[in-house]
Amino acid sequence: MTEMLKILYVDDEDDIREIAVMALELDSGIAARSCDSGAGALETATQWTPDLILLDVMMPDMDGPETLARLRQEPATSDIPVVFITARTQSEDIERFMELGATSVISKPFDPMTLAQQARTLLTSAGN
Repeated sequence: MTEMLKILYVDDEDDIREIAVMALELDSGIAARSCDSGAGALETATQWTPDLILLDVMMPDMDGPETLARLRQEPATSDIPVVFITARTQSEDIERFMELGATSVISKPFDPMTLAQQARTLLTSAGN
């Protein structure tokens, strides 16, 4: 039996988080958790150590880029691949997100039917 992939989905919108977790868990090999803030992401990532973090860019208090910067500062979370989920997908936006250290960018709204496969593909390309 293969080990479950652990994916953390971070978004301040309740409905989107719920859909994302359900979509990810359509894949029986994925365990998904979610949180509604950058602070929650830092705490959950440190305690649960996910294989991948799907991170909303636009959130109140601590946005996605700041959350990513803080994840990179902590030894326990510095190597976790982070993929931004955003409606801001112009080439200059994507380039900036990649320069910040994101593994990739997924367009929002995402397709719930393909989210789990996208996550698996991104993990594979990240070397995990």
